[in-house]
Parts: sequence; C-alpha cells; structure tokens
Amino acid sequence: MKGILGRKIGMTQVFTKDGKLIPVTVVSCEPNVVMQVKTVDTDGYNAIQLGVFEKKQNKANKAEVGRAQKANTTPKRFLKEIKGVEAAYNVGDKIGVDIFEVGEVVDVTGTSKGKGTQGVIKRHNQSRGPMGHGSHYHRGPGSLGTMLPKRVLKGKNLPGHMGVETVTIQNLEIIEVNTADNYILISGNIPGAKNSLVYIKTAVKNSRKALPKEILTYEETVVDEVVESVEESEEKVETEKIDEAINEEETSAEETKVETPEESK
Repeated sequence: MKGILGRKIGMTQVFTKDGKLIPVTVVSCEPNVVMQVKTVDTDGYNAIQLGVFEKKQNKANKAEVGRAQKANTTPKRFLKEIKGVEAAYNVGDKIGVDIFEVGEVVDVTGTSKGKGTQGVIKRHNQSRGPMGHGSHYHRGPGSLGTMLPKRVLKGKNLPGHMGVETVTIQNLEIIEVNTADNYILISGNIPGAKNSLVYIKTAVKNSRKALPKEILTYEETVVDEVVESVEESEEKVETEKIDEAINEEETSAEETKVETPEESK
C-alpha cells in the first residue's frame, strides 16, 4: 500500500498517439512529509502519518509544533495515516509523485461537493409524478409507511442535506506523472471541488495489468513548424536578393570599364 495527499486542480483532456481522447483530472501533489512512524512494538500496528501544506505557526498548538520539530519541518494543515506501507520510512522523509508510475491503477478519496438541502428527485434519483394540474402529486417523496407501525420506517428516502460526504472512486488509471511540476493526471473525474484535498492510494480491488498510454506532448506544434518554414523562406529570399545585387554591380562595373590605348593595341 502506498499513497499521497494532494489538491484537485481541475479537469482537462489529453490525446494519445493512437488518436484517443482521455478526460483527466489534474492533482497537484506537493512533497508529503512523514510526520510519524508507527510500529507494532510501539503502537500495535505498522503505519506512517503524512503531512502536507504548511500551517501558520500561530494557529498550531504545542503538540503540532513539537511533532513538526521532530520531523524537522513546519506544522502541517492536513494529516493522513496510511497502514500497511511496504517501504520503510523515517520521520522527516519526503514522498513525491514519483512513487506512482504511468499506467498504475489507484483509488481516489475526497469530500464531495455540498448541495445543501435537496428533494428526493435530486438526492435519491426518484421519478416525479404526472405534471398535469389534476394530479396533485409532482415532486413529493411518496408514501411514508404502512398503517400498522404508524410511523416512518428507518431508511426511508426523504429530502435532506446532500453532499459533503467522503467518497472513494476506485480503479482510476494514472495517465501522466510530472516530477518537475509535482502533478499527476488521473483518468476520469474524482470527488471534490477545486482546490479540495484528495487522497490517492493503491487500488484495493484491481486485477488489471499496468498498460501505460503514450500521450502527445505539445513542445513543438504545427504552428512552430510553419513559423520556422516562413523564417527559412524569408532568409532564402534575402540571400537571393543579395546575390542578385552583387551580380548586377559586377556586370555594371565591367560595362563602364574604359579601354586604354595599350589595351587597344
């Protein structure tokens, strides 16, 4: 098991070399700091605690400051414990995006967007009633129970607060890992609003083999090639004009040359 904390930046799309378009989510992952290491001898199980994104010193309590000093770092805003880590880490180590590889399958956990109070149609995907005026039932929750209990049974789908729940989307593929800019491109969508905290970990139900996809890079585009060709053609025209001017000067000099008497003899 391995994982990392990051921020959801937004969505975009990339093209593979075989012409397929893949919608991806951009996740910015600053280097995570190992704040604490738990072992079987001290805590009864093996785990590490990751911290990410700096927290103001005046907003941290003494315990947070002391733990950050042991890790030789600043207090962190978000902490996450990961159990069953395969590699061995020490307090103060940093974990970057390079722990994942292109083509690897992961699970992403985040907090869903808050929708406020919603009805049963949006919250539970129920169907509405007839919209005719004589129906008198359009977007209601339906029957609330039988006659004998004379109460609403537990588990009844009713209007209420929607969203702000911990959601995990499984078996998402990693399309690109950029160690220079510290971001990961994940196929599909992931839960949460922009700039929200997400947790990327190894997929627990995956049985697929890693199949890395080759995506197109935009370092050199068609526009750049056109600009270069235009510049080359302009330079060629200028050199041709210079050569023509030199040839004309030479011919005019030969024509205006006057023969001397010695040369006429």
